[in-house]
Amino acid sequence: MFKAIVSASTLRDALDSVSVLVDECKIRLNEDNLSIRAVDPANVGMVDLTLDAASFESYEADGGVIGVNLSKLEDFVGMANSDQLVELELDEETRKLNIRIDGLSSTLALIDPDSIRQEPDIPDLDLPAEIVLEGAQLDRGIKAADMVSDHVRLRVDDTAEAFHIQAQGDTDDVDFQLDTEDLIDLTSGTADSLFSLDYLKDMNKAIPKDAEVTAELGEEFPVKLHYQIAEGQGHVTYMLAPRIQSE
Repeated sequence: MFKAIVSASTLRDALDSVSVLVDECKIRLNEDNLSIRAVDPANVGMVDLTLDAASFESYEADGGVIGVNLSKLEDFVGMANSDQLVELELDEETRKLNIRIDGLSSTLALIDPDSIRQEPDIPDLDLPAEIVLEGAQLDRGIKAADMVSDHVRLRVDDTAEAFHIQAQGDTDDVDFQLDTEDLIDLTSGTADSLFSLDYLKDMNKAIPKDAEVTAELGEEFPVKLHYQIAEGQGHVTYMLAPRIQSE
């Protein structure tokens, strides 16, 4: 059983955070939240989303799991204005999701959850550096790096207590430095890792520019990016594997 009413903007933010990495996913309809955990086909980027029941206008679920084509679901939800409400109801017999938006009704055929890739285990890494910055600052650094390279280095200068977003191309390079006064917070530690810029660009598309983003970083370790949606009643974590540098 699943019946819910949610604002289109909240639902779009949640779906966008996942669709930047995968085309289809399992949605866990837990009693107190809706959750999605998925990994991209190359096993490089992962996403973990939780949307609390409190972020919905109304929410009833009994712990089921459904499989969805994200692009189709986003197309349906995209028919709504940001301030409109989206009604969702699972038809148990037909295994279809009924969607209603201000007089507009549509039906989405669901995917067998067993046919979708297994949900990943997101490891609990004890990473030495933690950077808290605005989404707009991360966006600026990623856009600057994209001008010169297809890889980006995230680094914490432990001595100067600064966070760097760096890229080096064949002829040009970029260094976007954020000192402690530029950041919301910085826990300094040894951290220097290289990542695929394409993945970070995709994740960045979903991160609100006014979000407070927490980045956990280490030495040639995955980076974890955390931010909240739905006025703090939803939480998104991305994890991106590093590009290991050979000596």
